Amino acid sequence: MSYSVSLSSPIHFHTNSRFFSTFPPKLPNKLKTTVTTTTVAAIPPLSTATSVTDLSVLDSTTVALIGGGSVAALAAVLSFTDPERRRRLQAEEVGGGDKEVVRNYFNNSGFQRWKKIYGETDDVNKVQLDIRLGHSKTVENVMKMLTDDGSLNGVTVCDAGCGTGCLSIPLAKEGAVVSASDISAAMVAEAEKQAKEQLTAGNGDIAPVTPKFEVKDLESLDGKYDTVVCLDVLIHYPQNKADGMIAHLASLAENRLILSFAPKTFYYDLLKRIGELFPGPSKATRAYLHAEADVERALNRVGWKIRKRGLITTQFYFARLVQAVPA
Repeated sequence: MSYSVSLSSPIHFHTNSRFFSTFPPKLPNKLKTTVTTTTVAAIPPLSTATSVTDLSVLDSTTVALIGGGSVAALAAVLSFTDPERRRRLQAEEVGGGDKEVVRNYFNNSGFQRWKKIYGETDDVNKVQLDIRLGHSKTVENVMKMLTDDGSLNGVTVCDAGCGTGCLSIPLAKEGAVVSASDISAAMVAEAEKQAKEQLTAGNGDIAPVTPKFEVKDLESLDGKYDTVVCLDVLIHYPQNKADGMIAHLASLAENRLILSFAPKTFYYDLLKRIGELFPGPSKATRAYLHAEADVERALNRVGWKIRKRGLITTQFYFARLVQAVPA
């Protein structure tokens, strides 16, 4: 998730090993993060398809003023907002529920917005640049988690919700055999374009195997893979549907399942509601936060356990990431 009222950018890592990335993101030097290590397990973050970019209407000073002392006043303001009505109208406009709203968003205005965030263009505002940093940290830390377990050469990976290929392409460069999918045809087309440009042989080397990209929602995924990765997608599922989706993704994985999600706490839930105050005319999709305990229970019910867990935050971006293995 990517709402924050903090002006600092701590990244909290929970790890039982030193965790330094060899996959640095291409980002301006003016954005920096502070790393703190403790004990327990691995790392990472998350982006969202909600109205995170809409927070660009707020400057840092305004955001900083929304502090703990304003919680009561804020709660009163939030009580007069009606984000559910806005979402209901969106669903009616596209002729369906959450899934249709998400598909429509990422094939239209959302695609243009997130293509910029996921890319390297300078045509982004401060908030979008910060979210780019958080998303890049997600990708680099997932890659580090996977390569720490050994070579990816020949390892089959399902990238569920691949976006523009930010994870699929680095996986392919490491030799993984990648099956990537997204609900958005526009995102898949961009991912194929990026893969064609980036996955070329050089200096006599053999070119990496290009990922197989498909337009699919999570429910339609099938097959068996060594590893299944699903980043930033559970935000579109309420907990009861997320439980079923976690079970489905686990059924596709043989050895590892990596999930990122927006953590549900009082603090983060309040920040989400603040974001809903500034949705713009058509930018917001419904955003669901998930308690880590709920995600863990869903995994346990299908015979999986969490091996690594962590949290990454930047100024406008936060996410919980877990790596699960068969119990």
